[in-house]
Amino acid sequence: MAAISLRKSNTRLPPEVNRVLYVRNLPFNITSEEMYDIFGKYGAIRQIRIGTNKDTRGTAFVVYEDIYDAKTAVDHLSGFNAKMGKKFDQKKKEEEIQKLQEKYGIGTPKDK
Repeated sequence: MAAISLRKSNTRLPPEVNRVLYVRNLPFNITSEEMYDIFGKYGAIRQIRIGTNKDTRGTAFVVYEDIYDAKTAVDHLSGFNAKMGKKFDQKKKEEEIQKLQEKYGIGTPKDK
């Protein structure tokens, strides 16, 4: 809502505000769909470029249609932790460990 009030008045943004955001420290396995989910909440996105080679992995450029949307995204996502990955299923992991213990004859301290 703050971005809407900025648009109505003739507020000048500082010169460092840009509609192109440079994002770093991303997980190497993040997808463009996940990036659109994270950054799309703050406005229309024109383009997302994710680094794919050795030197640019973990970085991306996000280009917004509107400069005010980009500023809102920076304000809200600065310091955001985007650790992506599979959800941890405790019960499934315990079953896998139990099967491996039975297979190799390894007992847990509880069994002794």
